[in-house]
Amino acid sequence: MEFTPDIGFIRKLKRNSKAPLKQCMQCGNCTVVCELSPVEYPYPRKEMQWAAWGLKDKLVTDPDIWLCHQCGDCSTYCPRGVKPADVLASLRQESIIHHAKPRWMGRLMSYPLFLPVALILPLAIIILILLLAGTLNTQVNPVNYGTFFPHAILNSTFGSLFLLTVIGMIFSIRSFWKDLKKSYPPDKAQKSFFKSFLEAIREIITHRKFNKCQTVKYRTYAHFLVFWGFVILLFVTLFAILSVIFWEYPIPLWNPIKIAGNIAFLMLFTGTSIMIFERIFNKEKAGNTVYFDWVFLIVFYLLILTGPVLEIARFTNWSGGYIWYILHLVLVWFIIIFLPYTKFAHMIYRTIAVAYLRYSGRK
Repeated sequence: MEFTPDIGFIRKLKRNSKAPLKQCMQCGNCTVVCELSPVEYPYPRKEMQWAAWGLKDKLVTDPDIWLCHQCGDCSTYCPRGVKPADVLASLRQESIIHHAKPRWMGRLMSYPLFLPVALILPLAIIILILLLAGTLNTQVNPVNYGTFFPHAILNSTFGSLFLLTVIGMIFSIRSFWKDLKKSYPPDKAQKSFFKSFLEAIREIITHRKFNKCQTVKYRTYAHFLVFWGFVILLFVTLFAILSVIFWEYPIPLWNPIKIAGNIAFLMLFTGTSIMIFERIFNKEKAGNTVYFDWVFLIVFYLLILTGPVLEIARFTNWSGGYIWYILHLVLVWFIIIFLPYTKFAHMIYRTIAVAYLRYSGRK
């Protein structure tokens, strides 16, 4: 493939990463200190060179940017303060936008100007459903969210939105996979795709690569808590949906599933709090934080905090819980609708990149 320098891309990359790209002297120190850099096709030295040249098409299809865990070792030991970790973080953002299907959804999540539109979209859908159901002004006593927002309607609309999100994610990943094959054609498939994918999943869920990072060890624990807290919460949500159909609802506080949900809350709250705290008070090690990072972190954090508020409102019979319930749903649907286009998509793109490299025969 031929790649053409893009001056506008260089400017955008410098603006987002706050990195002085032209100061990079290609000493290779960043690659040497990185514990995750493979022997073949080591990074981030080559990515720093391509970034300085503005090779956008090459960089957004580079699987190696997804092997980076942004631990900051390379930035810490960079003699010129070029911040390779922040450059690679910006490249991952550009890769998500580049492969987003539809493309406008990716751009919508990249600029603060469009945030009100992104929030109004799920709010408008929820208000419309409540108006059609005739329950917008209904405040059932005792507090019952299932009566306020009928579960049959909630589950069907949520399921439909989730299906659309999955379709968007499939087309985005399909575009990413095709670009990987064009940029790095496999010499030989040493493993089947299925086996490669399972190995990638195992690497992601164990977070074993995070343990090799030295500069910011907190990232290992914070990401581990958030990842597994989210996984547990997914199972809790699935059980809650099934409870509406087959079993008792609301779920009693002493039910094992309710206990698991509260444990998931503590894990998510702790992990996300660490992330936000470090980004605010330990900027030197945490690295540059841009809108793309903050919009996901803040929305996700607010979603986590509204969970126990709803639980307390139900058990104390506080009618104000209905307003919080609407806010909670807006945040949930925001994350679901824009999942393939926010930083949350990192988990998916990283998994696909790792699986492809194993499938293609690279070590």
